Amino acid sequence: MPFGILDCKKMEVVPGTAFMTDQDDLPPELADIPRERLKHGTGRFKDVILVPQPSDSPNDPLNWPQWKKELILFIVGLSAAVVGAYGPMLSPGFVEIADNLHITVEVLAQSTAWLILCIGLGLFLTNPLAKIIGRRPVYLLAMVIMFVTSVWGAAVTEYNSWLGSRILAGVGMAPYEVLVQCTIGDMYFVHERATRIAVWNLFLLTGISGGALIAGYIIERDGYRWTFGVCAILFGILLIAVIFLVPETAYRRDSVLPVPVSDQEEREGEGSVHKMKLGHDHDVQHVNEKEMHTTYDGEGGTAEKKHTYLQSLRVFTGRYSYAPGWKVFARPVILLFYPAVFWGFLIYAKGTTLTWIVVFSVVNGVIFVGPPYNFSISQTGLISLSPFVLTIIGELISGPLNDWICIHLTRKNKGVYEPEFRLPLMIVATILGVVGFFGFGATVQYQTHWLGPVLCFGLANMSLVFASTCVFGYVVDSYREHNEEAFVAINARNLLTFGLTYFVNDWLAEQGALIVFSILGSLFLFVTLLTIPLWIFGKKIRSFTGRNEWLQRFMNDKA
Repeated sequence: MPFGILDCKKMEVVPGTAFMTDQDDLPPELADIPRERLKHGTGRFKDVILVPQPSDSPNDPLNWPQWKKELILFIVGLSAAVVGAYGPMLSPGFVEIADNLHITVEVLAQSTAWLILCIGLGLFLTNPLAKIIGRRPVYLLAMVIMFVTSVWGAAVTEYNSWLGSRILAGVGMAPYEVLVQCTIGDMYFVHERATRIAVWNLFLLTGISGGALIAGYIIERDGYRWTFGVCAILFGILLIAVIFLVPETAYRRDSVLPVPVSDQEEREGEGSVHKMKLGHDHDVQHVNEKEMHTTYDGEGGTAEKKHTYLQSLRVFTGRYSYAPGWKVFARPVILLFYPAVFWGFLIYAKGTTLTWIVVFSVVNGVIFVGPPYNFSISQTGLISLSPFVLTIIGELISGPLNDWICIHLTRKNKGVYEPEFRLPLMIVATILGVVGFFGFGATVQYQTHWLGPVLCFGLANMSLVFASTCVFGYVVDSYREHNEEAFVAINARNLLTFGLTYFVNDWLAEQGALIVFSILGSLFLFVTLLTIPLWIFGKKIRSFTGRNEWLQRFMNDKA
């Protein structure tokens, strides 16, 4: 293998590896592939072979019109933005809210910790559930919960009720923090995914940073209750949009043909079928022109008609995993021991990570309201303008850049795509994160002009953009059939965030910003450097998990 990636000879086709571009200098093992029968991209991607290969069904999300895919992504992405704002939007008004509820700022910060904990625990329920019954019912239930808790939060008058609303909201927030990546994997091909993951990231992270920016003015003018009121209005509108415009994207793509094809049948002439394995996830069967007019369902045997609009509004569309429920719910724990997934957990939990970004949102409400900055509530909210702008810039760059790197390296690799081609993006994330974390601690400690810590705050957020695009792109491509469970494992970082937000203000007061953020920055640097061994050994690791018989039986959705 080129580029320093170690090859694996123990498995003919390693999970995640795919033949993706038309080239004359194919490796010998791929030289006999009937490329003219493969479905390709269009326009500037006309030489890109679609991975996964779509079926011929009009109900396959891969075959949906582009406008329909983008509309669904826009709605669930916008929902993720409001969900992202729901947690940190109150940080500019921490002091006022604590006074109103007759509690200390430290106790109020702990309610945020409980919210984060329930997001993490909620993922262990909602994502495996989406694996079994589909994405749509989970999205709908989550949106109903967010609408109810927003109304509840606006009416709260005492702390216990406040805490109850935050705990329930955590369960509702969970799907929009993680399940969206699975929806992207349902609808988009490999060469399109990083850009769409970046779009989802753009919505989520601008919600996190922009929510506090807008909420600062709302709290100062109308009080903190109206932040919940605005959220209730938005969640109500989005609930209607999800009901009428977001159909089920999960799809059983087991086979394009109704019956298995033997080796003898493959060699026959007219009416033959050419079969090629594009990876563990994708058994692609190519039907000759004579058979292409017939469409089959994922179970095989009966022609599949295009669903009507009313049929697409069904909440429940069947079961998508036939494995016992306990297995599906236990898989996130097993997947956490997959090196690639554990790496994603470390990056997302201890690297640039939302964990540290949440720490910023907690401490900003304390650092900037006192001397030497003495910011007002609205000015504290304006701190989020820096990550808001830099997040947008990062998203505009990270997704297209990651897709371009993948296609470029695939062409250099004789048309063979490896998920490790997603990893070079971590170089940018590492540079931005080092400057952001160490810079924030130093500028706050030495009380520089407010521009210093505000800019470093933005750079740390920007590093999260590149890191998350890299992490989720790599996991989606490596373990496509188990995205739901893998993302639960990665987002177990919420349990770490819960513990950290519980004591971070006391830690900051005791040791100072320089020591606190130097420790966080050092942890960030260490875990991002783990990308190097993953680059080298990633393919061998994917081969090992793909060859392990016990893992394959446990992860099988057919029984």
